[in-house]
Amino acid sequence: MTISHDSQVILLLCSHLGLPADPEFPPFTLRDWNPLAVKLQSASMRPSDLLEINSIGLQSQLNLTEEEANRIANLLQRSGSLAIDLERLASLGINVTTRVDSDYPERYKQRLKGSAPSVLFYAGEKALLGQPGIAVIGSRNLDEVGQACAEFVGNACGISGLVLYSGGAKGVDTLSMKAALSARGTAVGVLADSLEKAIRDPENRSAISRGDLCLATPYSPSAPFTVGTAMGRNKLIYTLADYAIVVASDAGKGGTWAGASEALKAKWLPVFALEHSLMAPGNTLLIQKGAIPFPHPFMGDRLKLYEWMENQSLSQSKTETAFQPGLF
Repeated sequence: MTISHDSQVILLLCSHLGLPADPEFPPFTLRDWNPLAVKLQSASMRPSDLLEINSIGLQSQLNLTEEEANRIANLLQRSGSLAIDLERLASLGINVTTRVDSDYPERYKQRLKGSAPSVLFYAGEKALLGQPGIAVIGSRNLDEVGQACAEFVGNACGISGLVLYSGGAKGVDTLSMKAALSARGTAVGVLADSLEKAIRDPENRSAISRGDLCLATPYSPSAPFTVGTAMGRNKLIYTLADYAIVVASDAGKGGTWAGASEALKAKWLPVFALEHSLMAPGNTLLIQKGAIPFPHPFMGDRLKLYEWMENQSLSQSKTETAFQPGLF
């Protein structure tokens, strides 16, 4: 795997690659990295310039404390172990892009700004990230209407040439993704846990080999599932898509509710919520909060689903404003 020196530095500082389980100097979180990126830009420096500066120089040139400078200097010393881990991941079909790279998803920079992940691991067709498409969000446990909706939207995306965006988990995610791929379409799964495990699935490997699927995660490719990682990746699903459909949500709790509420508040994109007589209570509340009702059954032509959603959302304010992304 070939990466730029800038990306190498970001990986050294912001990823767990090449580190022991309990490192003396932990990698940077986004909260740590963003202020450093600002200081680098203010000093007209690139991340790669950090490779040429010792701890004392870091303190003076970037106005860092001794503790901060030592942390950076120590994290930068593991380039050999980083290279070994990157080679291992590449052998599995896993690659990486960082916020400094030109092929990093532009929508993350536009919509999330400083909250865009500094590092993104992926397997499959990276060009799918940010292409026109619809995100399908919802519970792992679905009623028949929810299942029908997930499969309908996935199939509509597949036959219309739209990307189906999901979280790659069981339930809504799997149903909609399989429907899209079965219709000879494309899909993106933004994962909350082990990318290494997901690419071993025969169906995923087949779709990846065809160029129809991209699996991505901001977390270590071997990271286990946690509630925190699931909550953190929700925004990454919404901010890649043009429209989102919430199939089923609990009321006032859970990852689906939190993600949809955040998307509505941030106005990243128009959010729809499945509406029917037995809909989940959270769907009713989301519609009250500004989600657009998505009817079941959908009576229009599935080939015109995207056009229908576009027309329904015309009354909503523009979800994106002009923004000049930073370098990192």
